[in-house]
Amino acid sequence: MLPRPPHLMTLADLSPRQINHIINHAHSLKSRSKPWLAPQVPFNQNTGNRNRPNRMRLPSQSLFSKTIALLFSKRSTRTRIAAETSAELLGGKALFLGREDIQLGVNESARDTAQVISGMCQGIFARVGDHSEIEASLELAKYSNVPVLNALSSLWHPTQILADLLTLHEHAWAFNNVALKEEKKNAKRTVSKLPELKPLTIAYVGDCANVLNDMLVTYPRLGHKLKVAAPLKYRPPTEVMERVKELNCDKGIEWFEDPKLAVQDANVIVTDTWISMGQEAEKAERLKAFEGYQVTEELCKGAERDWKFLHCLPRKPDEVDDEVFYGPRSLAFPEAENRKWTIMALFDLQFGRWNLDPEQPETAFIEEEVKTGKAAEA
Repeated sequence: MLPRPPHLMTLADLSPRQINHIINHAHSLKSRSKPWLAPQVPFNQNTGNRNRPNRMRLPSQSLFSKTIALLFSKRSTRTRIAAETSAELLGGKALFLGREDIQLGVNESARDTAQVISGMCQGIFARVGDHSEIEASLELAKYSNVPVLNALSSLWHPTQILADLLTLHEHAWAFNNVALKEEKKNAKRTVSKLPELKPLTIAYVGDCANVLNDMLVTYPRLGHKLKVAAPLKYRPPTEVMERVKELNCDKGIEWFEDPKLAVQDANVIVTDTWISMGQEAEKAERLKAFEGYQVTEELCKGAERDWKFLHCLPRKPDEVDDEVFYGPRSLAFPEAENRKWTIMALFDLQFGRWNLDPEQPETAFIEEEVKTGKAAEA
């Protein structure tokens, strides 16, 4: 008899050890996959090009011949592309099921849909919207015989925060870490261990929506300090704050209405849309409420000298100006790419292996390959 499928709705459901395991696994999958996705340049005796089929190993093929159902009721760019390309790299297939494609919510209950889909697919990646759809996703998880992963809901966005964490680890050298800066400068190999990330002060400026909610239950447990600037009216709902207190994360969070106070001494500054899908009727009211919240160099002059900027995209100029968004502080586009690698890690561990607990990480195999490669070159 198979164990109960490992569903995932929010990072609050995972331990810090599991979260770090997923991030490290994402990094190792990225390191292994990149050479396969690069142009296959013929071997050159002078340069010793390592990107050759006989010198590379495929990433995990845990989804070989398996199908992942992408159950999306909202538009998507990063999440959909990341899911479809990740499934293929893992040897499987992603089946896109939009609102107009299936009977869910029209002629069929979530319970019946869960049993039908899980009888034909090996995982469900669900991107839902309002509260009724969230209830439907919980119903999917309750009756599905395969793992259900939350691709986004109005309450939680776990895959985004995993991507943000991977991005921050990869840029750990940027936060006044002299040793890591020197290591990055001298690095010659693309395959390496994921850099450790020192405790950071992370400021979030804007609407308290799903991205922030998963930050609230994650960053304090990983040793980071979180400072949040938001008007009182737009603070998180009771359901989210209960999870925050349950995990003792509230001790690592400070709340402000003045964004200048929130960004003081921050290493990282994050914002998100002020007007989510379905809130268009509130646009004028929200724009007025968030006056003065646009992330600019002027607003953030009290932050740490090397502060970096994150945004989950899509971005609107009201939220952050061009100088910051397109400037050297912005990690928004590496962050966007890392949606692929963290989703790939979850697909591999959750859908392919049914195990989100730390085992022998793939990084160990990669490091062994590097050693083997060095020996062969010698």
